[in-house]
Amino acid sequence: MSKLPAITGRQAIAAFEQLGFSVDRITDSHHIMKKAGHRYNISIPIHGAKPLKAGTLRTLVRNAGVDVEAFVNAIRD
Repeated sequence: MSKLPAITGRQAIAAFEQLGFSVDRITDSHHIMKKAGHRYNISIPIHGAKPLKAGTLRTLVRNAGVDVEAFVNAIRD
C-alpha cells in the first residue's frame, strides 16, 4: 500500500477534481464533493494551511472508490 503525502484540504480538493469529483456545496469549514453515479459524497475539511490527518485522508480516498496510487498521481498532475 502506498503512503499518502501530507496535503492540505485545498490540495485534496484539486486532486479529487482531477478524478472526476466536483464541489457540490460548501458548509462552514467543509467542502462536500460528489461524482455522478457514485454512491458516496465526500466531505473534505478545510482548515487553512493545516494538513489533513493521515486517517482522514485515507478514509476520503477509500470512500471515493479510488486506490491510493491513483490519488497520489492526481496530486502530482
